[in-house]
Amino acid sequence: MLERIRIVLIGTSHPGNIGGTARAMHNMGLSDLAIVAPRCEPLTADTVSRASGADHIVHGARTVETLEQAVTDCTLVVGASARSRTLPWPMITPRGLGDRLPAELAAQEARVALVFGREDSGLTNAELQRCHAHVHIPTNPDFSSLNLAAAVQVLAYECRQAWLGQQETTGPTEAPSPPLLASHQELEHYFEHLERTLIAIGFHDPATPRQLMARLRRFTLRARPERMELNILRGILTATEQQAEHRE
Repeated sequence: MLERIRIVLIGTSHPGNIGGTARAMHNMGLSDLAIVAPRCEPLTADTVSRASGADHIVHGARTVETLEQAVTDCTLVVGASARSRTLPWPMITPRGLGDRLPAELAAQEARVALVFGREDSGLTNAELQRCHAHVHIPTNPDFSSLNLAAAVQVLAYECRQAWLGQQETTGPTEAPSPPLLASHQELEHYFEHLERTLIAIGFHDPATPRQLMARLRRFTLRARPERMELNILRGILTATEQQAEHRE
């Protein structure tokens, strides 16, 4: 289970924080690290020093330009957020996240990404809207700022606790195969298709969006559609486009 949990760092500005993240991951048995558009050199002497023996995770990390590239195969994307947003999104606690992981990762194809933002500004609204849910670490409100590696450590600990709880289960279980959820890439293709169709039928005006697509995105991500369900929705969109073209 732990092998299919990915830590994603966006816009990290200090190599020591990347090393500290690698150490926190290795402490808890995680190994999959993706670094998105770093604002520093990811692998330096400071990185290795702070990794304290976990620098193999940094050496094996993927460095990409966008969040989409980092989570394209993931079936659950959770963004770490310390702020309330103008458009509320499903919010879970670190313990709640851990409780969800065994079910989320029941299918071998499933992948979970835990996304962390920039040290100075966190994740943007656009990045958070690409997450199924947000996780908030309930720190002291009088001193709520967490070091990046410390935040990773908290969530990595909950991941390990979920894994340990799973190991304590004894005896074989007869359970139906879990449904195959739509991946991040499939969902993004659906959202592009949906927006294109809504524009074609005159329901959506990009000049005055009124958060329509953000609200539809939130609704869809909250529903956690299966791959087959998403294919049905895209078939409906294709038929709608064809009817609109025929009428024209």
